[in-house]
Amino acid sequence: MTTYAALLRGINVGGSRKLPMADLRTLLAGLGHTGVRTYLQSGQAVFTAGHGDEESLAAELTRAIEERFGFTADVLVRDHAYLRAVAEACPFPAAGLEARQLHVTYFSAPVGPERFAEIDQAAFLPEEFRLGDRALYLYAPDGLGRSRLAEALSRPRVTKGLIATTRNWNTVVKLVELTGP
Repeated sequence: MTTYAALLRGINVGGSRKLPMADLRTLLAGLGHTGVRTYLQSGQAVFTAGHGDEESLAAELTRAIEERFGFTADVLVRDHAYLRAVAEACPFPAAGLEARQLHVTYFSAPVGPERFAEIDQAAFLPEEFRLGDRALYLYAPDGLGRSRLAEALSRPRVTKGLIATTRNWNTVVKLVELTGP
């Protein structure tokens, strides 16, 4: 049995694509998963599965959401070991920063520096980003909502062909905790 976090992108934002967390918990339990919990309203669920891998579990949950709620939600599933490794590999001094200043974007596939070659990092200083394992770390001293770099990083030509979903540092750390032994 492995414990996973499901990261859903773009739900419960504005007035559309509503997915109550109680319904998400019920849906995951109905798929045969145990230990189901949710975190916040923005689309994080933790569950234990005795079958499948990250990709098949994400595909299963994506199909179930579409069948039950009538819309498609991008879903990434990551296990505890991966989430812990991402947190431990943070290239920024997380302990000395406010959670709103540090974010991780999780990607559905590995990304290389060529995907970001058009972004002149010096033009966005003091904001910075670094690449990790299927992840991008973003330091935005004024927060994500005011970050010009975050906007540049989310352009369709940069994220083309990927599922990408961003979480603040508090959520990154909490998901490690919730999926842990």
